[in-house]
Formats: sequence, C-alpha cells, structure tokens
Amino acid sequence: MPDKITLLPDNIANQIAAGEVIQRPASAVKELLENAVDAGATAIKLIIADAGKSLIQVIDNGSGMSETDARMSFERHATSKIKNIEDLFHIRTMGFRGEALASIAAVAQVELKSKREEDETGIYIEVENSAVKKQEPIAAPVGTSIAMKNLFFNVPARRNFLKSNAAEMRHIVDEFTRVAMSFPEILFTLNANNQQLFHLEAGSLKQRIVQLLGNNYNAKLVAVKEDTDYMNIYGFVGKPETAKKTRGDQYFFVNNRFIKSPYLNHAVMSAYQEMIPKDSFPMYVLFIDLDPAVVDVNVHPTKQEIKFEDEKIIYAFVQAAVKHALAQFSVTPTLDFDLDASIQQLSSIQQPFTEERKSAAASGSIYKGFTQKHQAHFIEKTDRSELKHWKDFYESPETGVRSQESIQQPETHPTPHTLHLTPDSELTQLINTYITLPSSNGFLLIHQQAAHERVIYEQLKAASKDKPVATQRSMFPVTLEMAPADAAILEEIMTDLQQLGFTIEPFGKNTFVIQGTPADVEQGNEKHIIDILLEQYKHFSNEVKFSKREKLVRSLARQQAIKTGTRLTEREMRKLVNDLFACEQSNVSPDGNPTYLEFKQEQLEKMFGK
Repeated sequence: MPDKITLLPDNIANQIAAGEVIQRPASAVKELLENAVDAGATAIKLIIADAGKSLIQVIDNGSGMSETDARMSFERHATSKIKNIEDLFHIRTMGFRGEALASIAAVAQVELKSKREEDETGIYIEVENSAVKKQEPIAAPVGTSIAMKNLFFNVPARRNFLKSNAAEMRHIVDEFTRVAMSFPEILFTLNANNQQLFHLEAGSLKQRIVQLLGNNYNAKLVAVKEDTDYMNIYGFVGKPETAKKTRGDQYFFVNNRFIKSPYLNHAVMSAYQEMIPKDSFPMYVLFIDLDPAVVDVNVHPTKQEIKFEDEKIIYAFVQAAVKHALAQFSVTPTLDFDLDASIQQLSSIQQPFTEERKSAAASGSIYKGFTQKHQAHFIEKTDRSELKHWKDFYESPETGVRSQESIQQPETHPTPHTLHLTPDSELTQLINTYITLPSSNGFLLIHQQAAHERVIYEQLKAASKDKPVATQRSMFPVTLEMAPADAAILEEIMTDLQQLGFTIEPFGKNTFVIQGTPADVEQGNEKHIIDILLEQYKHFSNEVKFSKREKLVRSLARQQAIKTGTRLTEREMRKLVNDLFACEQSNVSPDGNPTYLEFKQEQLEKMFGK
C-alpha cells in the first residue's frame, strides 16, 4: 500500500493560511494599512477599485524596504517585528504575525514598489500565486506602494462568497475608519473608483473623530483622560443626547489596536446609567494604554478579541474614567427640539450635577485610585453581584435575548380558534402600552408596538413581493448630508428602498436628495425617518444575517410601529387587533418576541393562591 500523507505544495498551504487572514477585501485593507503605520509613515493613501475585488493599493511615505527585505516579506512567517517568543508578549506594533503579505500573495496578483532613503534605486516585485514573476530595480519615491489586484482570482469559490460591491465597500470603510481613528497624527486618504471619499488631515483626535463620524458630534463630545501607574485611558464620549438606538459609533482601542469587548462596553454603559434610556447606546472613542505584557492580543486571527491579565481592574478603571468625565461635564436644563423627549425628561438632564453629588462621587475608592499616586493596586475587589449581570446589560431588549421567567408564565402561543374579536368585545388600553381583550377562558394582553410591528412587517413583505409601495413625491425635496460610512450604507440599500416607496438620488459626495417617500410618511419628517431607518438597519446588520430586503422591512416595521406610551382610541385599538389576527403569524413580532400573552382563569387563580 502506498503512503497516504504528503506535504502540501507551498502555494496550496499559503491559500489555506490566507483563509484565516484574508477573508474579504477589507481584511487585506487592514493588514496593508497597519504595515504602513508600522513603517513610520506620515501620509498613507488607500486606493480601491471595484470594492477591492479588482484593486487594493496602499501607498505610504514610510521607511521603505531593502531589496532583500522586499523579497523576504512575501515568505510565510517572515516578520521584522518578532525575534523570539518573548517578543510576542511585548507587542507594540500593529502587524506582527508574519503571514499577511504571504497570504495576500497567495490569493491575489501583487505589485510591490519600495525604496529606502539611503538607497539610490527602489525595488519592484511582481508576485502571483505565491511565486515571484518579476524583480527589478526602479526609480521610486521613499516609502512603499503595494497593489493587490484581482482578489481570489485563483480561488473562484471564495470570490463567489463575496457580497455586493456596496456591502464590501462598507467593510473597507469600517477598517479604514478604525486605523485612521487610531493615528490622527497621520494624513489618510481613501479613493474609491476615482472618487475621493476621505481626506483626513493630520490633527487632534477630536478633529479626526468629527472628520470620520460627522459634524454633528463637533460640540457634543466629552473628553476622557485618566492616568494611573497601571494604565492610561483617554479619548471622548458623547453627551447623553447623542445616544442612538444602535451601537454604531463605539470604538475601543488597546495600545492603539481596535478591539471588540462586550465586557468593557458594559463598563461604559454602566457609567451612563440613568443618563440615557435603557435601549439607547452612547457614542465613545476610548484608548487604553497599558503594558503589553498584561494583554494577550494573539487570541483571534483578526486581533479584535484580546485577553487582559486582570480584566476586573480594567473594567473598574474604564467605568470610573467615564463617570468622572460625565461628572465634569455640567448638564444644564435645555430644550432641544431635535432631541427625543424621553431623553429630555431624564432627571440627569433636568438636574445639574450639584456640589453634593460631586463630593459623593469623589469620596469613592475608585475615584481616589485616579487622584492619588500609586493607588492602582489598591483598587478594592469588585463585588461579584455588581458584575454578574453584565451580559444581560449588554444584550439590549432589541437583540431579542430574554431571560426565562420561572413563575407561572402565561401562554404565548394560543391556538387561532381562541381568538375572537366581536363588535361587543371590550378593549381596554393599559398604561398606554398594552391592550386587553377577553378570551373564552381569561383574557389576552396585547403589546401594541410588537403587534403593530407584525402588522406592518407582513404588509411590507407582501408589497415588496408583488409590487412597489406607492410613493408620494416631495413638494420640497430634502437634501441629506451623511457621514461617509452611512453614505456607503444608503448607496447599498437605495434600490431596495425604492421598492418600499422611497425615491432617493445621489447628489455629490456623501450627499443625497429625497424626492419621494411612502404615502403614509408625513411630509417634512423625511430626514428624521431616513436617519432612524439607517440606525435600525445597522442594528439588524450587526445582530443577524438577514437579506438586505429583510433588514429593510424589519427596520421600517420597527420605525413606523405605534410606540409604547401612545394613547389609542377605541377605533385604533380595534383596527390594530383586527389587523393583527389577520396576519399569517399573529403571535410573534418580527424579532421573535410575543405580540400577546394569554392569561387563563386557572393560571390567575394559582397566582393568587386560590
């Protein structure tokens, strides 16, 4: 019998390794931008064509490479940043794995030009399918230009899994934003299909945040800065009125590397408790600097998930730093007509931060850890009860996660024959949120918003299948100026929006004109509706893998539904209940929560001990 085990050819091994590192064009963008930063560049240019599928090029004015280094950079496990295993635990650079260029060269056609200041000529290298096709000296400016063309040209199955150009472009903008946010002292530009999307002059962190996330944050940022002997925290958080319904503008960086951390997110959220509604999310851009030896960044191929040696101390510092910043920011009662009324009614908005409250905050042990020297290791151990529900806090009601009630849970799936609404049925609204309807052996408790979401969802689903929703032309078309990331999303969903009754046209760089809206949308409210729609769309994009149309329909259903706290007339209640029971699936809202619960007489009697 012949032997079965053989060594894989290098190009196949590289393609397999590339699957971990280069999952989509945005993955390559991240790796190339990080290499340019590590090269000490002060100006970095990103050029994209066909959403990165045909071209991704990064040009920097960094240190450049020698001929040998340029050739070696495409070898697997080749890196200038790690000499021994100990170096892996003291990483200060961005790209360090030693597989990025090898992985890119395995799945794309790569052209590299590089020159050091001390060299008379630069080096030009062409690589395809992990093999060097051409190498020659050239005239070139100091720095490096690397262009990868025709991504996954030799792995057609992988190429077929890429999303639409608009979707892939959105991922590229996300990665570009994260790197550009980390290094405001570097000039970054992004050109896509011969159009400049970003020109970010070197400047302060606040300027960079406004450049990337939009001018609406310009006067609404609160500075966070706390230095201790264990770690430093700096950055900005949004004032309470900037909180949104989705977690879009939230950025954590550890030693300048973007990370995702539900645990630290909870620390920030808890600092905002009672300042923003429970289902809202604050904006933040926070940087944590600490000894790399107490951080393990090598947990995940994308380096976005990391482990801390003592995450409870990090949690306490983040929470205290944000609380301290918000305490310094004096909230005075003002009326903002563009602001959600539920935010304005919060006590923290209406009542200024008094001297008594300041002294109470300053007397805490965590606060003392910031204001007194050498206090980091004296931080008291966090009470377990304070942290045990952090995940519940992070999982908002919008994600559909719900704890299971152990007490006498009412039935959420009554059979259709128990549902009867006659002209004599008495409907009652409770706390402007629920509708009661008598049933054969008890009563139904209907959640008006969840029920209306189900009704609108099924109507929109039917309309999008059969024919477009009727559009009313705007008498005075509204112009929208958007942050580049939001503009990319709107571009992606414009065709589907048209099917649902919106007529929106591009009008120059990151600007759009709303020419028409669905017939039931109130004129003059178009901009607000698109803003909320994009927020909801981002929420569904983050949480679940839906189709574009499905995400839009769910977003519109949530946006247009009658909200909790709305008073309904008898006629409105009756129409809502009738429409609900006419739905194909009347018992759950689109996100899987019950639209009503059925309380039976025997259950009620048990609850009262009868």
